[in-house]
Amino acid sequence: MTAPLTPPPPPNDRSSHGPVPPPVGAHAMGPAHDHGEQDGTGMLTEIRQAVVALVAVTLSGVLLGLLWWRLAPHVPLVGNVVDESWVVYLKDSEGEQAVGVDGTFTLLALGFGLVSAVVVFLLRRRGGVPLVVALGVGGLLASVLAWRVGVWLGPTQDVIAHAKDVGKGVTFSAPLKLGAKGALLAWPFAALAVHLGLTGLFGPRDPEPDPYGQYQPYYPQGRQGGPGGEKQA
Repeated sequence: MTAPLTPPPPPNDRSSHGPVPPPVGAHAMGPAHDHGEQDGTGMLTEIRQAVVALVAVTLSGVLLGLLWWRLAPHVPLVGNVVDESWVVYLKDSEGEQAVGVDGTFTLLALGFGLVSAVVVFLLRRRGGVPLVVALGVGGLLASVLAWRVGVWLGPTQDVIAHAKDVGKGVTFSAPLKLGAKGALLAWPFAALAVHLGLTGLFGPRDPEPDPYGQYQPYYPQGRQGGPGGEKQA
């Protein structure tokens, strides 16, 4: 047996093995600090945009209240005097005008929820938790505002005084009333559902993560193939 002509390199001599990648955590201090600053700035931007969306959606409830007041069916009432006391009753006891009032509000609220979700998505496609929360809370506040605006614009709440003003046996409209309070949730539910669907279909996709991180796999010079498949050059 003869000794090898070329002795193996010493363990601490790494020059013949090519460049050695830096330690895994070598770049953690600098880039991590930069990413922290960027994340903080991005969060502040999202919060500002969410506040603007919340205010805009809430104020649009005034338009819903106007439309509800104009489009809701009128509930006819009639006043009469019984034993020297005024009594007000429904002119058409089998009429469905009261159901139509609630239905009109619900349909309008669903439409406003759809439109608000589309507008918010087009203005900021990336979405974000603050924006979604603002859209839902704004829709609920807008519904409450629309309800109060419609009641305020509608006929007076004092039906006895109204019956006295128009006279005995004269038909007049009942105050605008929202019987099904669950209709207040139509706007936020529609807005969140539509926005979620748009984000899932057309929202930006996150890039696929690199399985090796920032660096490519390292193999010593003179070797080919990956782990388990090394081959001497």
